[in-house]
Amino acid sequence: MKTKLKLSAKRAVATVSSQPVVPLRERRLNFDGKWDYAPAPEDSKSYVIAPRHELFIGGKLVKPKSGKYFASVNPATEEKLTEIAAADASDVDKAVKAARSAYEKVWSKMPGRERGKYLYRIARIIQEKARELAVLETMDGGKPIKESRDIDLPLVAAHFFYHAGWADKLKYAFPGKNPQPLGVAGQIIPWNFPLLMAAWKIAPALACGNTVVLKPAETTSITAMRLAQIFQETELPDGVVNIVTGAGETGAALVNHPGVDKLAFTGSTEVGKRIAQAIAGTKKKLTLELGGKAANILFEDAPIDQAIEGVIAGIYFNQGHACCAGSRLFVQEGIYPTVIKKLRDRIRTLRVGNPLDKNTDIGAINSKPQLEKIKMLVQSGVDEGAELTQTQCSLPAKGYWFPPSFFTGVTMANRIAQEEVFGPVLSVMTFRTPEEAFERANNIPYGLSAGVWTDKGSKIFKLVNKLRAGVVWANTYNKFDPTSPFGGYKESGFGREGGVQGLAGYCRIS
Repeated sequence: MKTKLKLSAKRAVATVSSQPVVPLRERRLNFDGKWDYAPAPEDSKSYVIAPRHELFIGGKLVKPKSGKYFASVNPATEEKLTEIAAADASDVDKAVKAARSAYEKVWSKMPGRERGKYLYRIARIIQEKARELAVLETMDGGKPIKESRDIDLPLVAAHFFYHAGWADKLKYAFPGKNPQPLGVAGQIIPWNFPLLMAAWKIAPALACGNTVVLKPAETTSITAMRLAQIFQETELPDGVVNIVTGAGETGAALVNHPGVDKLAFTGSTEVGKRIAQAIAGTKKKLTLELGGKAANILFEDAPIDQAIEGVIAGIYFNQGHACCAGSRLFVQEGIYPTVIKKLRDRIRTLRVGNPLDKNTDIGAINSKPQLEKIKMLVQSGVDEGAELTQTQCSLPAKGYWFPPSFFTGVTMANRIAQEEVFGPVLSVMTFRTPEEAFERANNIPYGLSAGVWTDKGSKIFKLVNKLRAGVVWANTYNKFDPTSPFGGYKESGFGREGGVQGLAGYCRIS
């Protein structure tokens, strides 16, 4: 029971309230449904998906030699969207030869200003078709439409615009040097940012005068094939970009093809190691952007409410399907109770559901195998003694879903603190001193990204110089720009994408 005092002009009267007193640490936000959102689905019926997608080789859509196709499934509904061609080694060989011919006869001989014009055209058409591409990206991959629309597509266009500007200025990028194209670039991209990863790789390769054979992820090939149609609309010379779809065998054929001069791979560390072994002893240049287990470090003097939003953006953006996701949160002990309470309250406001709904914050997990992996690693965290907190939300009956989650009581020995979950799962740990923070942050095989939250600029610079991560965000997280290089250390890969540093990976500099 709770006692209240009512003050009047004559006397104070004690009354008894029927509401029980809830301890401060157990209090929860309760909006009583007042913040419910009406459905706001994006129109998807206006964009027709072809029932079958062929390979894109030599500027034309061609059937796979094997005649085999596989289904592309909407992870939010488990409905089949289309059939994708399965390229074999002979298809890959045909694509590499088409790229070589285009390189030798057309693209490498074309002045940089003319190559830049094609990149500008591509960027403008992407802007014109941004809504359609965003819808296709969401349907094929499961990410919320507001992320596809407001983050992915603007960045896709920005990468083509940025690299178009460099096409005739490469000598300014490398003063006193003579940058020359490498030849044919083989590029393999993942399923978490299909169109954005394609732009990251294709745009700098073309700007530097190379031709491309792209292998998109098996589960998300639709937007790559839509990009092929855009190349046709821009009248990009035949063979400058070729797209071969398929599973791991298709990627292996591209890696092992002797006609490829440069390989760029974004994906798991395990596959990246196999690629590095496969090309050892060859003259192929290699860029690897691999897995991560980023540390997000939160100090006592940080703006906590701002930091909580950064933590949410760091791990729950794109359902945690990001190699740079801030999946390890290190909180200074003095603010730990406050941070946990705010974090627990904040994830309860995240809306899980239809990715095409403009109000959705957390979409569908990309595939059933990935969902099973997330569940397995989360169960390992529970089995090893960590405490799991999840939002109590209803999940759709069909599709692949996992609620926003975080663990407390995590130790560095736990699997969830060491292995990449690649899902909406955060591990929270504590620290006392800055020295302990960077020691624990670095005590892991990965080194792709990190975040630092503090009000002290000197502390930021001190930590940035000690963190072994390719990208370190200060008082923000997951901010990208085509002018800024991105890449990792240790088992997170080597080489950079974006910026002048990214151009270097596609040039022979002498």
